[in-house]
Amino acid sequence: MISEPFAVGDSLLHRTDPAVKIISAMALALSIATSSSFQVAGAGLLVAACCCYAAELPLGPLARRLATVNIFILLLWITLPLTGGGGHMVRLGSLELSGKGIALAGLISLKANAVYLLLTALLSTSTIAAIGHGLERLHLPNKLTILLLTTYRYLGRIELEYKRLRRSATLRCFHGSTNLHTYRTYGYLIGMTLIRSYERSRRIHQAMIMRGFTGTFPVLIQQRTGTMDLLFLALCVCISLLFSFLTIR
Repeated sequence: MISEPFAVGDSLLHRTDPAVKIISAMALALSIATSSSFQVAGAGLLVAACCCYAAELPLGPLARRLATVNIFILLLWITLPLTGGGGHMVRLGSLELSGKGIALAGLISLKANAVYLLLTALLSTSTIAAIGHGLERLHLPNKLTILLLTTYRYLGRIELEYKRLRRSATLRCFHGSTNLHTYRTYGYLIGMTLIRSYERSRRIHQAMIMRGFTGTFPVLIQQRTGTMDLLFLALCVCISLLFSFLTIR
């Protein structure tokens, strides 16, 4: 199943209304992503770090996920200094590196890490089900929320089906290698996983209709927006407006 390690906790952000966190995450992420200022990107990274601290996220899993993101950013540091162009060049041994490319890679690195930490702190502290119901409370299209919730549900089902078929192949002494038999076996595994998952989804859909499913999932606990939620939303909106002002100044 898809794990949600950051959704468990009792911090300030864990108790905040998911709808409020969705609006705050969108406002802050957009103001940082559309900025071309190092000051805004650095301030955004600082705000994101404060949000992670307020969410009391475990450092180990957070650092591993952040390292995965920065592996892709490392490719930019390899290519942009060599292909960035511009008049200002930095000589490193026999290489001439573009000062414009280095600056662009640095700006992208700051913004990518800031946005990732913000989304992790604000959205990962709620379950997928809570985020789906938060989108519904924001009056987004009902089909979008249903698509999000069912996709999350059936990704776990597809994973279970694949593990069961993979375990069955292992019990029949299958060992992966670089030969045609291995490629054919993995093709069969993927194909049977999709077929069985599709058949299972049809049976679950029929069971849902028999139980009176009308296109909405009932909520057992209604989330209410409190005073602290509104104050947090106002703070995030003010920060995003400040970032936007500094960008266009």
